[in-house]
Amino acid sequence: MSTVPVYKRVPISGLQKRRRGKHHDLVNGILQELNTLPGGSAIQIPISSLNGLTLANLRSAVHRATTSRRLRVETASDKDHFYIWRPSRNGRKRNGA
Repeated sequence: MSTVPVYKRVPISGLQKRRRGKHHDLVNGILQELNTLPGGSAIQIPISSLNGLTLANLRSAVHRATTSRRLRVETASDKDHFYIWRPSRNGRKRNGA
């Protein structure tokens, strides 16, 4: 007994292989700025500029992007801002400990 397909079939060779999530442009912009960020500095992103994106979703998107690129970053936040920076190469914490 054969059934008629409900959905269209397409060749895999024509498909985009990477997922481009809805936060792609925002996260890409953050990662580009990280590449030019001087040591000892962090990027400060106003939470009000996230257009409804929650802090948890931003953190998750940044984590996925940095993990897939094997980048080490640290993040922090307060009630108004999200901060992201690259840890120092010597492994010391930002407070000098």
